[in-house]
Amino acid sequence: MSEWYYADAQRERHGPVDAGAIREKFHQGELDLTTLVWREGMSQWQPLSAVAEELELLAQATTGIDLRGDYAAIENGTAPEPAILSAAGAHSPYAAPGSISVDSSHVMAGGDIVHAGFLRRFAASTIDSLVTGVVSYALLIPLALVMGVSLVSMAGSEMANVGAMLVFYALYYAICILVPAIYFGWMQSSSNMASLGKLAVGAKVVRANGERISFWRAFLRYIAMTALALVTCGIAMLVSAIMVGVSERKQGLHDMICDTVVVDKWAFTAHPERQERGLGTVTIVVLSLFGLLMAAIVVLMIVAISMGASSGFNH
Repeated sequence: MSEWYYADAQRERHGPVDAGAIREKFHQGELDLTTLVWREGMSQWQPLSAVAEELELLAQATTGIDLRGDYAAIENGTAPEPAILSAAGAHSPYAAPGSISVDSSHVMAGGDIVHAGFLRRFAASTIDSLVTGVVSYALLIPLALVMGVSLVSMAGSEMANVGAMLVFYALYYAICILVPAIYFGWMQSSSNMASLGKLAVGAKVVRANGERISFWRAFLRYIAMTALALVTCGIAMLVSAIMVGVSERKQGLHDMICDTVVVDKWAFTAHPERQERGLGTVTIVVLSLFGLLMAAIVVLMIVAISMGASSGFNH
């Protein structure tokens, strides 16, 4: 028996259900002729009218109204075009078998909003740091090799060596700052509204009213965080962490400057009930691995100190 999927007016996919359930929903008025359906073997989603005969919907409805004329009108093209297809234009919002997608341009205000807390954001930041670190070092290592060769070739010229080192440090800091800034600007202004780390923990960055942020707002959000950390020697990072932990909307200083909030990925959508209020599996795993790494570092430090003290005592 074939398993069917159908899409509601909010472009949400439901299923699998059997043919009997489709017939029942149709006769109860939950589905109509324009409802898009799909089953295995179909190349794309089709209106219910296209498979009406297969689903045995051509029989006279229980209300006594013969719907076969309506089916014929849809088949020969004389029926009005469904609104959902008119709005979509030539591009269908569905691709078989079709997956649930969030329309990021449509903000549902007024619902319950779950803001991402400190631990969830810390786990996301840990993942993002690994990503940006790999990209940064992929650029820095060749740069260091080139600069090393240049310094060797300019041996004996002190001024040239100083100039080369200044160029290296300028490029070093530019890469370390611009790579993450471009990464966050690109990812957080995308349809996902989240970096890879935030995608992993199920969070996103939006304006305070739920709208998607632009590339430059996301770019400057990271620059603001970095600038605050440099100017205050890291104190601003500590203050932001405390603010994220205790403030109502869990905003850091850079969030307040750029009018952004970090929320669950289902916030400001038609399904706020799907929001994750706990830490989530990915967050727990990342925090556990981070804790084990820190514990291992502490153990190694204690062992090194003990060995050093023992060596000094023997001498």
